[in-house]
Amino acid sequence: MGVLDGKVVLITGGGNGIGRETARLLAREGARLVVNDLGGSLTGGDEGSAGPAEAVAAEIRASGGEAVSNSESVTDYNAVLRMVEQARDTFGALDAIVNPAGILRDGMFHRMSESDWDAVISVHLRGSFNVARASIEYFREREAGAYVLFTSTSGLIGNIGQANYAAAKMGIVGLSRILAMEGLRKNIRSNVIAPFAWTRMIESIPVKDEASAIRVQRMKDAMRADQVAQLAVALCADKAKDVSGQIFGVRGNEIILFDQPRPVRSMADLSGWNPSSILDVCLPAMKNDFFGPEATAEVFPYDPI
Repeated sequence: MGVLDGKVVLITGGGNGIGRETARLLAREGARLVVNDLGGSLTGGDEGSAGPAEAVAAEIRASGGEAVSNSESVTDYNAVLRMVEQARDTFGALDAIVNPAGILRDGMFHRMSESDWDAVISVHLRGSFNVARASIEYFREREAGAYVLFTSTSGLIGNIGQANYAAAKMGIVGLSRILAMEGLRKNIRSNVIAPFAWTRMIESIPVKDEASAIRVQRMKDAMRADQVAQLAVALCADKAKDVSGQIFGVRGNEIILFDQPRPVRSMADLSGWNPSSILDVCLPAMKNDFFGPEATAEVFPYDPI
C-alpha cells in the first residue's frame, strides 16, 4: 500500500532531474500519472521532444504502474488545460499537481536581455499560474486538491547572476501563499519546496575557483533529486491535509522549514517622520537587524546531512 493509492497526479518537468525522480516515486506510492515534459534544453531555446516524458511514463508502465505522457509547454495556458483534461479523461480525476518544470538563463543583471528575463519568468512564474489556474475550479468543485510548487534559495536568500530566476521563484512563493489562504475552506492545499539537488540546472553552474568546485562536488555527492522527491510526494498525500502555505527546503537528508516575512522591528515617531529623522534616528536604530548580502552557500556553509 502506498501513501497515494488511487490518486491521480499531474507532474510537470517529469522527464529529467527532480521531476523524473518524483514521477517514479509517485508511481511507486500508488499514484496514476500524467507525466509532462517539453523535452527541451536547459535554457528552453529549442522546440523540445516527446521522448523524455514518454520514456518515464513507459518505465512506470513497465513496472506495473499507470502513466501517460504529455510533451506540451507549461507556458501555454491552453496546453495546461489539456493536461488537466488528459488526467480526467484518462483516469477520471485529478488530485494533485507537482510543478518542478523549469529553465535557467543565468547572467549578471546589467547584461541580462529582455528575452532571458521573459523566458525564465514565463516558464517558472507563468507556468505555476497556468497549472494552478487551469485546475483550481475543478479542485474547488470537488473540494479537494493539492499543489506542490517549487521555489529556490536563489530567491529566498539570493545568488549572484540569477535575478530572473530569483524574481520568478519569489513570485511562486507569493502565489502559493494565496492559493493556500483562498483554498482553506475548499480543502485545497499549496506548498513550495526549495530543492538542493544535483540536476542539470546545478550542473550548468560555472566553476570559477577551488571553493566553488568543492561546493559543486559536495552537492553532486550528497544532495540528490530522489531526496527532494520524498517530500514532494508526501505533500500530495491525504495525511498532509493540515500542511498548507508552507515553504520547505530539502538538502540531502535534511528537511527545512523556512520562515516567512514578518515584522522584525518597528519604530514610531508621534510627530511624524521626515527624511532627516529617518536618516538620523530610524535607520541607525534598525541597522543591527538588517539582513546582509549573503548568498545561499554562506547561509548553508555546512556539509549536507
